[in-house]
Amino acid sequence: MDHFHVAEKEVQILYADTDMMGVIYHANYVKWLELGRMQLVEDIGFDYTAMEREGFYAPVYNVDITYKKALKYGDRAFVRTWVEENTGMRTKYGFEIVDDSGNICAEGTTTHLVVKKVSGEFKPVAFKKAFPEWFRKYEEIKKN
Repeated sequence: MDHFHVAEKEVQILYADTDMMGVIYHANYVKWLELGRMQLVEDIGFDYTAMEREGFYAPVYNVDITYKKALKYGDRAFVRTWVEENTGMRTKYGFEIVDDSGNICAEGTTTHLVVKKVSGEFKPVAFKKAFPEWFRKYEEIKKN
């Protein structure tokens, strides 16, 4: 049976994250997506650093963010992350960043590939073959 899993992590908003308008600078949201993705991986019992020790990496292939409501210094924010798609070669993570009232401030996706470092170059590999248990777990928890 499928279990749609959403990881949630509170984001610490720093004054240094703001721009001249007093709102959170847009590029900071991308950092928060990484926090959410790492929380998801941790929630389901895997370890991204262990992947790297084996010579594999999961770089970002695409980022898509829609900004809906500005966050400001002093606000509380949370990133919610889930597996949107899992093709075996690419994994698309869905996310939303919400304030403490549950209002969606930003939403979108990031898509990642798995690569292996071979002779100083990164070569794409099938996530499904390199990490079959991890792939199966993503299949169990992905959004349908």
